Amino acid sequence: MEDELGDLIHLADPPGTTGHAVSLRVLERPASGSEFLDCEFVVSTGTINGSFPVGITSDDLDQWEEALDKLAGNRFVSWLNSGRTVQLGIKPLASGAIGVSLQDAPSSQVTVSLPLSPSAGWIEDQRARLDHVRRAFAG
Repeated sequence: MEDELGDLIHLADPPGTTGHAVSLRVLERPASGSEFLDCEFVVSTGTINGSFPVGITSDDLDQWEEALDKLAGNRFVSWLNSGRTVQLGIKPLASGAIGVSLQDAPSSQVTVSLPLSPSAGWIEDQRARLDHVRRAFAG
């Protein structure tokens, strides 16, 4: 559906494997003039399911684009590390796998870390998701 914003981030293991997934789901279109896009990180594994609310700004979107550039260079990234919200870390591992961590230091003090083996082309997929959300945020 064109009006649906979906996930800004969606990282998941291939079907038939561990089923680990981390998403940043956009909850609704931003109100006119709003500085924040209401979102939630969603973590799903065979044993853990949880979510963390987060507000994303246009500056955060710019920083996510920079993070994707670093990931394309096989470098570790830390995103949303201002201390105001949940922080996302992504570390490239051997054979195309990544280590993903979410740290909710400002609120619950919970940290979740999990390995993922996203499909080839996952960085390009994240860029397409970012472009889709940016268009909605700007409009």
